[in-house]
Amino acid sequence: MPLKIIVVIINPVMGETIATNKKAFRDYSLTDRWECGIELKGGEVKSIRAGHVNFKDSFARVSEGQLFLYNLQIEPYRQASYLNEEPERPRRLLLHKQEIKKIFGYTTQRGLILVPTKMYFNNRGFVKVEIALGTGKKSYDKREAIKKKDLQRDLSRRMKKTRR
Repeated sequence: MPLKIIVVIINPVMGETIATNKKAFRDYSLTDRWECGIELKGGEVKSIRAGHVNFKDSFARVSEGQLFLYNLQIEPYRQASYLNEEPERPRRLLLHKQEIKKIFGYTTQRGLILVPTKMYFNNRGFVKVEIALGTGKKSYDKREAIKKKDLQRDLSRRMKKTRR
């Protein structure tokens, strides 16, 4: 019986999280989430693959019936030379019209904020951005969340010690 060899090549980029917005989870109470495509130009995708993305103070807003992501910093790709785009330009997010109208209703009537939470490659290799609706946390809410996290950490440490 001949020996069969099966080779599985896994592309490490597919399904990989590129960047997460840790400040969003700390500063906002997040509710609904959407997966959006993002309109990129030039060498931005290669720069994203290299991990040169920064979510510092980025937010999304509906304007003129379209969804835009502001203050997302993508460093220029060095090998693209003069063809590089501006690092902090507004980038269009791609969603269906019905979803954009729904988001616009949430942000205008309820006063919620659109915050990008993470950027990743989907299974087909496209860059996706996850945005979430959020309300700003007060300072006492943040302190309580930190206390809960510390208690949970201590509890898990104690459980781990008792198992040994």
